[in-house]
Amino acid sequence: MSVSAVPPPLSPPAARPPADGAPGPEEIRVPELVTLDRVITGVITVVPPLLLVLAGWRLWNNQLHWRDVGIFLVMYTATGLGVTVGFHRLLTHRAFRTRPWLRGLWAVLGTMSIEGPVISWVADHRKHHAYSDRLGDPHSPHVDSGGGWRGALRGLAHAHVGWLFDHQQRGAQERYAPDLIADPVVAFVDRTFILWSLLGLAIPFGLGVMLGGTVTAGLDALLWGGAVRVLVLHHVTYSINSLCHFFGYRSYATEDHSRNLAWLAPLSFGEAWHNNHHAFPTSAFHGMARREIDISGLVISGMERLGLAWEVQRVAPERRARKAIR
Repeated sequence: MSVSAVPPPLSPPAARPPADGAPGPEEIRVPELVTLDRVITGVITVVPPLLLVLAGWRLWNNQLHWRDVGIFLVMYTATGLGVTVGFHRLLTHRAFRTRPWLRGLWAVLGTMSIEGPVISWVADHRKHHAYSDRLGDPHSPHVDSGGGWRGALRGLAHAHVGWLFDHQQRGAQERYAPDLIADPVVAFVDRTFILWSLLGLAIPFGLGVMLGGTVTAGLDALLWGGAVRVLVLHHVTYSINSLCHFFGYRSYATEDHSRNLAWLAPLSFGEAWHNNHHAFPTSAFHGMARREIDISGLVISGMERLGLAWEVQRVAPERRARKAIR
């Protein structure tokens, strides 16, 4: 193996602070242009649901083609795995190592999901683990939401999408992702976020034109493989933050409210085995039981067999037994 095939050393994700610890100002990122950040977030959040109305109208008028379904599935799978395998397990938790070109490809695919620049995404998620379900967690449904069903709904709304507009607990990149700032491959993808986001919309348009032969076919593919795909993937990701800290079952003892939500696991490529993940954050595999199918874990295992992933992190049965809830 050549030296160039090995990524630069990574700092471990931030350790969990003391139970009574609160985040310091150096841990919190405040955008330079707060209003502009909120406007852009609002556009990305609101436009896909509006276009879903158009998609529903075309579906009602029998104008959905199988090529659009295929393009939706291809784009959803590629960008979804970019988030789960790339952003999350590789770059956030160092669950495995891979070659620089493949690290860059996973970062690009994750960026095409339009969930934000990769380094910001990682910093927020590492801070979430450092302060999970306590003051400092960027998107907990259990912090400062009040009691009763109104408090529960308020917390779920914050954890699902409200936190995107709230910059009080966003993770500072210099504190939570210095390794990625120093990684030239990931830093390049982060700087060119707009390019890859637009490419993620251009690809379905191009496929539609190629397969359908008309610009109208391209626009239909852009609607389904672009807007609808972004909408579905966003809300699946948001549901990990909200629903998976509120509903489901717990297999392992953790210091937070993380839960496993079976019905969400296929749509999230295995990310919904969230209690398992919080119990063993650096594990490349979130499904810990046979019935817990983990598509992202299968992809990593396949990469390992092909020699494209190594130092794949697994949890020994003894560790699982010690944390298991009986």
